[in-house]
Amino acid sequence: MGALLCDIRDSIASVTLSNPGKLNALDVAMWQQLQQLFSALSADTSLRCIILRGTDGNFAAGADIAEFASVRHDLASGMHYHNHTLALALQAISDCLHPVVAAIDGVCVGGGLEIACAADIRIAAPSARFGIPINRLGFPLAPGEMQALLALVGPAVALEILLEGRVFDAAEAKDKGLIQRLADDVHAEAQQTATRIARGAPLAARMNKQLARRFRVLAAPLSEEEMRAAFAFLESIDYREGVSSFLNKTPPRFTGS
Repeated sequence: MGALLCDIRDSIASVTLSNPGKLNALDVAMWQQLQQLFSALSADTSLRCIILRGTDGNFAAGADIAEFASVRHDLASGMHYHNHTLALALQAISDCLHPVVAAIDGVCVGGGLEIACAADIRIAAPSARFGIPINRLGFPLAPGEMQALLALVGPAVALEILLEGRVFDAAEAKDKGLIQRLADDVHAEAQQTATRIARGAPLAARMNKQLARRFRVLAAPLSEEEMRAAFAFLESIDYREGVSSFLNKTPPRFTGS
C-alpha cells in the first residue's frame, strides 16, 4: 500500500510520496490523500513553503496501472478518475497558498511528472528521468492535464513529449522548460530553496502565486460532447491492449480500433 508522509519543521512542510515497490506510483487512495493533505497545508498560514519529493530514490512513476481494470474501466469511471480524483489532487498542489518546491530524482514520469509540473519550482538530480509514455498504453493525456502541460511548456514541446513517448534525461527536461535547475544533491538544494523562500515575506510570495495563476491564459472549457470524445479511448480495443501488455510485460499491438 502506498502512503503520503508529511513532516513540518521551521515553517517548511516536507511531503513524501511513498510506494517504493511501484516506484511511488499513486493509487486512488494516494491521489485522494494528496488532495486532502495539500488542502490542509494550504489552510495552515504558519507555513511558508512545501517541499514535495518521493522516497527510495525516485519521485513518482505516475498512476498505479494495476488499478485501471477496476477504477478506469469504462467511459464513466475514466472521466471520474481524471476529472475528479486526479484533477482535484493536481489542483490542490497548483492552488496551494504556499510556494511548492519539487525535489526530483530517479523516475518522474506520467502522473508523477504532472505532479511535479503542478509545483512552483522544480529542481532535479542530473540522473532523473522524465516523460509521459502513455502512447504505449493506448490512451491520450486527459484534457485538464493537457491544459496544465501546455501552460508550462507550450504546444510544440507538449506534443513532442506525448507523440514520441520518450523517457529523457534531466538536461533535456531543463532545455524543454520542465524544470528550472539541476543539483547533484537535489534534496539539499530543495531545502535551501525552501529556506530562502521562508525567509521572505509570505504575503508577497502568496500574491506572486495568485497573480501568476491569474494571468495564465486558459482556453474555454470543453463542451460535454468534446469531453466525452476525449475519453472515448476508454472503450477502444487499443486501450485494453495497452494496459494488458504493460501489466503482462509484453509489447503492445495497436490496431487503431
